[in-house]
Amino acid sequence: MNTDPIADFLTRIRNAVAANHRVVEIPASNVKKEITKILFDQGYILSYKFEDSTAQGVIKIALKYDKDTKDSVIKDIQRISKPGLRKYAGAGELPRILNGLGIAIISTSHGVMTDKQARAENVGGEVLCYVY
Repeated sequence: MNTDPIADFLTRIRNAVAANHRVVEIPASNVKKEITKILFDQGYILSYKFEDSTAQGVIKIALKYDKDTKDSVIKDIQRISKPGLRKYAGAGELPRILNGLGIAIISTSHGVMTDKQARAENVGGEVLCYVY
């Protein structure tokens, strides 16, 4: 029983990047699928695939690396809102990560989105994680 599945998702990606793996497999959930889509749209991962081979399903993520330096595109990925201490931000106080170079993933009433999308739609919500 995992008490924080989003933290587990982020930790699996962080560990795969540290070990220079090309692909990481993660148990699926709807929120994890939405976060994966955002990471792909923002260019942090190469590709992804949702497999429904088991009852829960699996997300396969191909990690993205720089061609010349072999460094990962994801420099850091960290959980912000935890089950023991939730972090919420209104539309006017959404965080800017590295002056807009990174992204914050926000869970809003309009779905899971980046901080830039949330500012454009003028909605706040729970700050799930930072990626840069």
